[in-house]
Amino acid sequence: MVDRNIISKLGLTAEELEKQVSEIFTDEHDKLLGEVLDKNVEALVPGTIVKGRIITQLGNDVIVELGLKSEGIVDASEFDDPSEIQPGREIEVLLEEVDAEGSILLSKRKADRIRGWEHVITHHKEGDIVKGIVSRRIKGGLLVDIGVPVFLPASQVDIRKPGDISRFIGQEIECKILKIDTENHNIVVSRRKIIEENRQANKEKLLAELEVGQLRKGVVKNIADFGVFIDLGGLDGLLHISDMSWGRISHPSEMVQMDQEIECVVIGIDRQAEKVSLGLKQKTPSPWETVAQRYPVGSRVKGTVVNIMNYGAFVRLEEGVEGLIHISEMSWTKRIAHPADILQVGQEVEVAVLDINKDKQEISLGLKQLETNPWSIAGQKYPVGTIVTTKVTSLTNYGAFVEIEPGIDGLIHISDLSWTKKYNHPGECLQKGQEVKCVVLEMDEEKHRISLGVKQLTEDPWVRAIPEKYIPGQIVRGVVTKLTNFGVFVELEPDLEGLLHISELSDEKVESPQDVVKIGDVLEVKILRVDTEARKIGLSLRRVRWAAEDQAASAGGEEKKSASESKPETPTRRGGLDGTLMPGPMKISPENKQENA
Repeated sequence: MVDRNIISKLGLTAEELEKQVSEIFTDEHDKLLGEVLDKNVEALVPGTIVKGRIITQLGNDVIVELGLKSEGIVDASEFDDPSEIQPGREIEVLLEEVDAEGSILLSKRKADRIRGWEHVITHHKEGDIVKGIVSRRIKGGLLVDIGVPVFLPASQVDIRKPGDISRFIGQEIECKILKIDTENHNIVVSRRKIIEENRQANKEKLLAELEVGQLRKGVVKNIADFGVFIDLGGLDGLLHISDMSWGRISHPSEMVQMDQEIECVVIGIDRQAEKVSLGLKQKTPSPWETVAQRYPVGSRVKGTVVNIMNYGAFVRLEEGVEGLIHISEMSWTKRIAHPADILQVGQEVEVAVLDINKDKQEISLGLKQLETNPWSIAGQKYPVGTIVTTKVTSLTNYGAFVEIEPGIDGLIHISDLSWTKKYNHPGECLQKGQEVKCVVLEMDEEKHRISLGVKQLTEDPWVRAIPEKYIPGQIVRGVVTKLTNFGVFVELEPDLEGLLHISELSDEKVESPQDVVKIGDVLEVKILRVDTEARKIGLSLRRVRWAAEDQAASAGGEEKKSASESKPETPTRRGGLDGTLMPGPMKISPENKQENA
C-alpha cells in the first residue's frame, strides 16, 4: 500500500517521484527484486520444505515466521526435545497446508524425516553399519531411529531367540543395512549380522587359544533342562547339568540365571564340530576320590533319603555322594511292593555300606543288614525231615507258598501234594489261609528257599501197599471217572486210578470208549500189570469176559462128564468150541422125520 501523505509532504509530483526512483533503481535492481518475490511465492507452495524462525509459543502452537510477513504454526509435540523451542532459532519445516483464512500449517517432524531420508540415501548403502536408538516395538520387530525410522525384524535382533524384544527400547544399537527401498522409503536393518560376523572372527581366535583344563569366563545365554549354554565370546560352550555339581540338582536354574557371568573349566573340545564342553564341579576335587576311606564296606553310616524309585531309594551321605538301597536289601522277611511303603523323601536313615564302585561313582547300601538274617539259622532250626505246621499264603499253578514263621516261607510243589492223585491246580486241595502240616524236603540258605511236601508225611504206597494189594491177574471192581480217546480211567479206591486201554475194552474193534462205557459205570476189570516206577496200573475189561466164558464152559463140562463117563475128556474152549472138532452121529426125532419127508 502507498502512503499518499508522505508523497505530498515531499512536494513532488508523480512524474518527478517516478523519475527519481528510476534514477535510484536500475534494471538490475528490478531483476533482483523480481527473483526474490518469485522465490518467496514458490516457498509457500504446500509440500515444500522451507526455513523459518521461531517467534514464540502459544500453548501447544509454536509460531514460525517464514518471511514476507508470513507466519505458520507447528505443533509443540513435533519437537522431540522441548528445549529446542527457543525464540529466534531457525528450523526447517514442511508446508503442509494453507487454509482459506490464510493460516499456514507446518510439520517439523516430516521435514526432519525427509531430510533424514535424503541424508541416509546420500551417505549410506546396503551393507553399511549404522547406529540408532530403538524407539518402539511394532508388529514383527522394532523401529530404530537412525535419522529416519528403520525396521529391525525380530529374527534379526540376536543370533538366538531374544525373548521379549521390548527390553531393547531406548537402547542405542549397531545395525547393518540389509535393504533400502527408495520407492517406498523403507529400510531393513539387522543387528544379528553384526553379531554373527564378530562372533565368527572371535570364534576362530578362541578355538586356537582354547585348551582342556583352562578356566574361562562366560555369560549364560540359554538355560535348558539338560544344561546351560555359555557365551565364551564368539563361541557357545555347553555346561551339562551333570557337570554343574557333585551333588544332585533337579534343574540348572537352581545354580545359574540368564546373563550371569560365571567361570568354568574347559573339559572337552571338538575343533572340527566347533563344540566346547564346560564344567563347574571340576573346579573342586571330586568327593569320590576318597570315598572308600570315609565309607568302608561293612560300616554303618547315616544319610538322608533324597529320591525314591520303584526299584529302590537313593540316600545322600554327603554333598555329592549318594548311595542306593535296592528294594531287595530293605528287609529279610517282608515282601516290599514299593520302597515308599517303608521310606519317604527327607527321612534320615542308618544304612550299611555293602559295596563301592569308585569308577562308576556308585555305593550299594542296605537296611536289612542292620538286623540278624533269619535265614542264617533256618538250616539249624528246620533241618531236612522236620515236620512243621504252616499257613498257606498264596497259590500258583505249580504249587502253594506257605509261611513257616514270619519272614520264612516255603514252597509245596504240586507234585508233592499226593502220592496217588494228580492235581491240575493246588487250589483243588488247598486254600489261602489254611493250616497245613508238611515235611522239610530241602533247604537252600543262600537262595532263601525251603522245599516242603505233604505226601511225604506217609509212606509211598507204591513201594509196598499197592503192589501187595493189586496183583496182576486179579479181578477188581472200580468206577469209571474219565473217558479219553485212548481209553478209560477207572478209580479203584480213593486217589488211585488205573487205565483201561481202548484195546482192552472188547474183542471187537472199538472206535470210541463212549460206545462201550460211560462215566459212573461200575466195572469189574482184570489187573494186567502194576508199574511201580511209572506209578501206573494197567486194566482189562475183555479179559474179565474171557474168564467168565472159560468159567461157564468149565462148569458145563463137569455136568456132561457126570452124565456119561465113557465120553472122552476134551479141553474147554473159549467161544463155545468145547469138545472135539469132528461132528458126532446125528439124531433125528419123529417130528424131524416128518418135516424131512
